[in-house]
Parts: sequence; structure tokens; C-alpha cells
Amino acid sequence: MTFHLAPIPFDALKDGVITELQVGPKKICLLRRGDKIFAFTALCPHAGAPLCTGWVDPLGRIVCPDHKYRFDPANGRNTTGEGYKLFTYPVQVAGNEIKVGFLE
Repeated sequence: MTFHLAPIPFDALKDGVITELQVGPKKICLLRRGDKIFAFTALCPHAGAPLCTGWVDPLGRIVCPDHKYRFDPANGRNTTGEGYKLFTYPVQVAGNEIKVGFLE
């Protein structure tokens, strides 16, 4: 696994806001929830909707803008029962730097 530096510092991410960006070879989304950062694919696994135009519900789940499917950002599990899984990536935070891991 190779970790790539995200082009945005930790303190620039707004809490509870999904941010789409290019990290290394992939376009992904980052989500800050308190002192944690979650990384996941930029597109919904169901119909390919851009998750950066979705939102985070009061329980902290990512909500797809098209069909309102919900995903746990920690493990990608679909929490509304449709059976899809959102691909997630490991994250390392050191100070203000965010690194995201990809298998290569």
C-alpha cells in the first residue's frame, strides 16, 4: 500500500462537508467528522452519482444525492439495506497533513 499526500490540510476541511479532490492517482472524497478524516470513492456504487453533491445525515452517514442511499464512512457499509458497499481508503493524519492509502 502506498500513501499519498492530500492536497488539502486537515484544518481546511469543514466538519461534516464532503470534499472531492484528486489524491495521487485517484479522484476521491474526504469527509471530516470532528477529529477524524474518512476517505472513499467519489461515485456512488449504485448509479455513479457524485457523492460530493450529497450530504451527511444527522447520524454521520453519507447520503447519495440521487437515490438517498446511505453509507457509513468508516467502513462503506450501506445502512439503508440495498446491499451496495462504498469503497473506503485508509487515512493517516499527522499534524495538519492527510495521507490516503491505495493498493498499487
